Amino acid sequence: MDVIEILPSLRMLRFPVGAAYLWRDDDGLTLIDTGTADCAALIDDVLDGRLRRIVLTHWHEDHTGSAAELAARHGAEVVAHRLEAPVIRGEAAGEPPVLEEFEKPIRASIPPLPPAPPCRVDREVEDGDVLEFGGGAVVVAVPGHTDGSIALHLPGPRALFTGDAVANVGQTMLGVFNTDRARAIASLRRLAELDVDTVVFGHGDPISDGTATAALRAAASAV
Repeated sequence: MDVIEILPSLRMLRFPVGAAYLWRDDDGLTLIDTGTADCAALIDDVLDGRLRRIVLTHWHEDHTGSAAELAARHGAEVVAHRLEAPVIRGEAAGEPPVLEEFEKPIRASIPPLPPAPPCRVDREVEDGDVLEFGGGAVVVAVPGHTDGSIALHLPGPRALFTGDAVANVGQTMLGVFNTDRARAIASLRRLAELDVDTVVFGHGDPISDGTATAALRAAASAV
């Protein structure tokens, strides 16, 4: 795992597959996503304060894999969209993606990931809800990758967590492996309307050099 400081309050935890993000406030830490089921010990090694909450952008196993272990160990509140919560709890199956032709070989090349153990969800959120970190993190519903995918917009720090609604692998682009491409495109365009300085992704390099909004708008105009 690589640990990358993006802002004084924000670190990226880059795993072999995907990433998680650790936000520090004076009263503790917020973890956005948790990597696969073998990442809990790695995350524990970099926690230097109380883990108050875990926010899950969607149910996929590379985002929720270590949530149950970390939540149990630290007593952290687990937050997810109400449509994702049944899948994260293990009460329902997640909807598989509808692959575009160019995505099929990409999907086939990815080794199977360990399944995510069921995890409690303490707080189910909706679009527009505000979470108590980063000066107020606004939940932005971005359906399309999954029905209940969320992004997080921090207006004060001018930061955006996209989850898998957007990727930045070589270029900023619509995330892949979506359940509904049309809704995913609409979600990308919604995020591109935000004016931010820093944007971080479920997959790919963060942008914190002042070009974040331009990169999102270019991605939205390309689809």
